[in-house]
Amino acid sequence: EQSFKDSLPVRALNKAIAAEAEGNKVDKIENMDWEDVFQVHEMHDTNSWPSEPKDFKETIEEFRSQIFALTEKLLEIISVNLGLEKGYVKEAFAGGDKPFFGTKVSHYPPCPRPDLIKGIRPHTDAGGLILLYQDDEVPGLQVLDNGRWIDVQPLRYSIVVNTGDQLEAVSNGKYKSAWHRILPTKNDNRLSVASFYNPSYKAVVSAAPELINFNIADDMSSYPKYLFGDYMRVYSEQKYEEKEPRFQAMRKPNEQVSY
Repeated sequence: EQSFKDSLPVRALNKAIAAEAEGNKVDKIENMDWEDVFQVHEMHDTNSWPSEPKDFKETIEEFRSQIFALTEKLLEIISVNLGLEKGYVKEAFAGGDKPFFGTKVSHYPPCPRPDLIKGIRPHTDAGGLILLYQDDEVPGLQVLDNGRWIDVQPLRYSIVVNTGDQLEAVSNGKYKSAWHRILPTKNDNRLSVASFYNPSYKAVVSAAPELINFNIADDMSSYPKYLFGDYMRVYSEQKYEEKEPRFQAMRKPNEQVSY
């Protein structure tokens, strides 16, 4: 809690509030998010686990194990739905290694001025498939639908499934990555747990050949062939921008990929 109070977003917001109180016009903070995060993945430092609550580490690890299995089952269903072999997407994401699977526990504390900062800025997720347990009482998640932001209403015991950029690429656009954002709230604490099933950084990502119409020239160039690690380097700089330029950036010659 103290680390969040000392964080850049809190300091920036407090500075803006103070400036406004002095009669100055302040702009909305556009480059920061009102989010406190704890992340877990296979290389997680065991020394950084919180000591409280008791059994937190064991509970999260069991949760991750179950969510990982569910995600792989969903990817099998998606593969079959696309007319591909059941294990196609899983194997594509593994890239001869294994996929990256991370979990992010997010806390969105009450925000004194939600009109001046976002919970999380609009973006699409870089990876494959994302399973989200969102707060079952406090809303905040929105998705973009035909140019309009719509609420994803909290629903107890439900899991929100979100598709990322790499599933869009492998499916040749059949599954689009979803634009989404989080709105801060003034009076409520909001919690969520998101698990990300992403390709290995060594995985070569491309549209499944079975999904490309080779009789249409434009279809062959919809999604390039690239290393996921290269995509992530671009994504880290362009996360909150349009996704199409990220795919375009991957069209540049890449000596690490054998065509």
